[in-house]
Amino acid sequence: MSSNEENDVILQTVNNKGIITLNRPKALNSLNLSMIRKIYPAMKKWEHEMNMVIIKGAGEKAFCAGGDVRTLAEAGLKGDHTGKIFFREEYTLNALIGTYSIPYVALIDKITMGGGVGLSVHGPFRVATERTLFAMPETTIGLFADVGGSHILPRLGGKLGLYLALTGHRLKGIDCLKAGIATHFCESSKLPELEEELINCKNPETAVKEILDRSTEVSKVESHEFSLAPHLKQIENCFSAPTVEEILVRLKTDGSEWALNTLEILSKVSPTSCKVIKKELEEGATKSLQECLIMEYRLGSHFCDRLEFYEGVRALLIDKDQKPKWNPPTLKEVSQDIVDYHFEPLTPEEELKV
Repeated sequence: MSSNEENDVILQTVNNKGIITLNRPKALNSLNLSMIRKIYPAMKKWEHEMNMVIIKGAGEKAFCAGGDVRTLAEAGLKGDHTGKIFFREEYTLNALIGTYSIPYVALIDKITMGGGVGLSVHGPFRVATERTLFAMPETTIGLFADVGGSHILPRLGGKLGLYLALTGHRLKGIDCLKAGIATHFCESSKLPELEEELINCKNPETAVKEILDRSTEVSKVESHEFSLAPHLKQIENCFSAPTVEEILVRLKTDGSEWALNTLEILSKVSPTSCKVIKKELEEGATKSLQECLIMEYRLGSHFCDRLEFYEGVRALLIDKDQKPKWNPPTLKEVSQDIVDYHFEPLTPEEELKV
């Protein structure tokens, strides 16, 4: 194990509280297998020994900018399906967070995307700051809304979750609270003070919510209007269409600047990802988190067997030419059979057990 791997997560216990610090600031704390394999056993142990867990990110830029997809794609292009192992262990951690029996507080200051969303959004307490930047940008890399995205996104209200998943739209600061991604808010300058108060609280079962409620109230978030509020009716009208093709038709019919900008974004992302995500969120709306993660592991396994994901990462993060060659290249060519293939069950041995 390299020294970088040894220090990629810092685990501390203070006052009967477990503290997890994601410690790859130069990589925006992007999540890798080494980190997951430290966090999961610590959380399993702490669930019986501690009375609260806090998770945060080191550095000035990110809580966690996502899974380390570049490493997974580089391996996949060489025929090494490390991605399947990564997804299995990542989703198992997501499931643990969703059923954790002691208070779990995620301080989602700064960039929180993809895998970072999975480390936070399934817990009961997610604290945003004015620096929080949330997105689920998987369509830009030819992937799908994973880490339990199929569970949380359909529950944001209306078609907001589908809009966020297909477009990768970024939410900033208080907007994360307004959308339902965060449960509480704290100004970043007061975050150390808040963390200290949480660490020193005597009875986290009752005190955590009171402390975080106070922090949110002091921040006067009620006066802030959700930045997407002017477009919620348009989002509902356009993204409630029965097919992705019809979503585009409705956006063209709308014709507003917002609609045309949205069309421009959707013209560049993976057609396969768009169709898979639409079905995924429809299915996830009626499933438990565990059922969603089992479905997502099937999706992840099948995506690892195709080149779409690797091509998306190549264009965005490796060669950075921003010119992915999607296959199929158009929505029309993404047949129902192609979509359904991604949802097919795995062998009993391969299925995710959560």
